[in-house]
Amino acid sequence: MANITPSGKSDNHTKEVSKETSALVVSFGELLIDFVPTVSGISLTEAPAFKKAPGGAPANVAVAISRLGGSSAFIGKVGADEFGYMLADILRQNNVDTSGMRFDSNARTALAFVTLRADGEREFLFFRNPSADMLLNESELDKNLIKQAKILHYGSISLIDEPCRSAHLAALKIAKDSGCILSYDPNLRLALWPSAESAREGIMSIWDQADVIKINEDEITFLTGGDDPYDDNVVLKKLFHPNLKLLIVTEGSEGCRYYTKDFRGRVAGIKVKPVDTTGAGDAFVGGFIYSIASDQNVLKEEKRLREALHFANVCGAITVTDRGAIPSLPTKEAVLQFMLEATTI
Repeated sequence: MANITPSGKSDNHTKEVSKETSALVVSFGELLIDFVPTVSGISLTEAPAFKKAPGGAPANVAVAISRLGGSSAFIGKVGADEFGYMLADILRQNNVDTSGMRFDSNARTALAFVTLRADGEREFLFFRNPSADMLLNESELDKNLIKQAKILHYGSISLIDEPCRSAHLAALKIAKDSGCILSYDPNLRLALWPSAESAREGIMSIWDQADVIKINEDEITFLTGGDDPYDDNVVLKKLFHPNLKLLIVTEGSEGCRYYTKDFRGRVAGIKVKPVDTTGAGDAFVGGFIYSIASDQNVLKEEKRLREALHFANVCGAITVTDRGAIPSLPTKEAVLQFMLEATTI
């Protein structure tokens, strides 16, 4: 059964109308269940009920790409439990290749309770003691799947614990050796790291390997030890490494900044009324990676880059208008319709 998307069309329909040349993107990392309060602006203990939603940044990105009509696969581990099987089914319903997924009978699928403040921002409470995603071994990697990819996308949560950290580093090496574009969204979740210092060290330990990095203002402040996140010199001197093709700084509804060796600038954001910001960054990343997978000149030509970033901004904006990450990710039809309506207002 096809999953129904925000555009009202099934994902299978989206695939049919969006048949285009799009290179394979493999997302590596965590896949979990988000429990989101049905009422915004209250604490976890005050919430009368929770809506169960699939989540996990790399998995969200994989679905975002597929929803848009691209080709995506997910590598990671879940528990051999009902939640784990449900998550795998949801990825498959959304046309994500799950051949790289593994199931652990000795650990549960990760859970996260996500509180929504009145402004739509989130607070997290994680259940990972340890969860299955932390236990992926290097020997369990689908190496051939990684070698088929044109882009490998990943975060930093998979760097926190062994054996997943070693599996992550091995996946990076395989991808790099195969000529993959490496896409990194650190997705800082400080509560999951042993300390702030370990988080900073862990995130930066693979920084210079990435070709494309997406961060937000808070992550800049954290990684630079408190520097001004809006200062171009801070970004260029402390975070732009010599091998980097593109650094993107997202600023929510304000849009994003971009930095390459040859040019830099800003793309205005999209104003919508936020319901839940969960998954907005992943929708943005998915929209942007989808554009790279379809046209690699995006990284070389500023005009195409700006168009791709605007497209990504729209993906993020649509996602915040509903609760949950994966349930809110738009199809390409929904994005194009939004853009058409915005130009006619």
